Amino acid sequence: MSVPAAYLGIILIWSTTPLAIKWSSEGVGFLFGVTARMAIAVVLCLVLVRLLRIAFPWNRAARRTYFVAGLGLYGAMMAVYWGAQYISSGLVSVVYGLLPLVTTLLATLWLKQGRLDGTKLTGVALALGGLVVIFDPRVEPKFATLLGIGGVLLSTLLHAISMLGVQRFGAHLHPLAVTTGGLSIAVPLYLLTCVLVNEPWPQVIPQQSLSAILYLSVMGSVVGFVLFYYVLKNMAADVIALITLITPVCALGLGHFLNGEALEVNVLIGTAFILLGLMVHHWGSHLRLALAR
Repeated sequence: MSVPAAYLGIILIWSTTPLAIKWSSEGVGFLFGVTARMAIAVVLCLVLVRLLRIAFPWNRAARRTYFVAGLGLYGAMMAVYWGAQYISSGLVSVVYGLLPLVTTLLATLWLKQGRLDGTKLTGVALALGGLVVIFDPRVEPKFATLLGIGGVLLSTLLHAISMLGVQRFGAHLHPLAVTTGGLSIAVPLYLLTCVLVNEPWPQVIPQQSLSAILYLSVMGSVVGFVLFYYVLKNMAADVIALITLITPVCALGLGHFLNGEALEVNVLIGTAFILLGLMVHHWGSHLRLALAR
């Protein structure tokens, strides 16, 4: 697989995923939308593993990797689908762009990887300042906005934990095997949640919702996860970080032009702060060293 092509594919998929999440839940509910997506995805993955004869080990290390990936696919996706009910698709992408910052903080504090210098902390402060600007009660005093941002932030935390676990335990597994194993863990949890919640499933699925669910099942879950795990193994972290700078801008534009989502001034300013924080976080140290020479 071409690494640059996989990289471009992730940008395209991640840019369209927030809007597809919004559409997939309309008229059917977020729980049905995410459960249907994951159920279809795991069937596709199992078929692909068989057809492509991908090694799908079930030893202790592999099971641990699948478990960590599955908890991320369940917890992170459940949280972002829930949060997407309350905020725009573009804002979902912007808040999810904080994933690299959350991952770095966890890697430093939990796994003792790297250190938090002044530049990285400045990036974190700028990003948090962006969130404060976005949730400005003088502009949009809605408790629902806080719920939506909180749900997406929880999703980024769970995704970061899962990603670090996969990097630590699943270095020698095929990306499709990791995706299949993770979905095999996550789907039963989704079905169990449906039983416990006892939410009635829709009698009729709107065409837009059905198309979005199918798109997310194939591109968002199967292709997107496989490409992400593949790029994670074959590209440097600073190059991967560019994705989080590109996709929020694309998602804001798509939400505005395709879904009629308003581009409030506070959201645009807050987005700029978050993107600036990400840039300072990733490349501030290199720039500081370059200027010091």
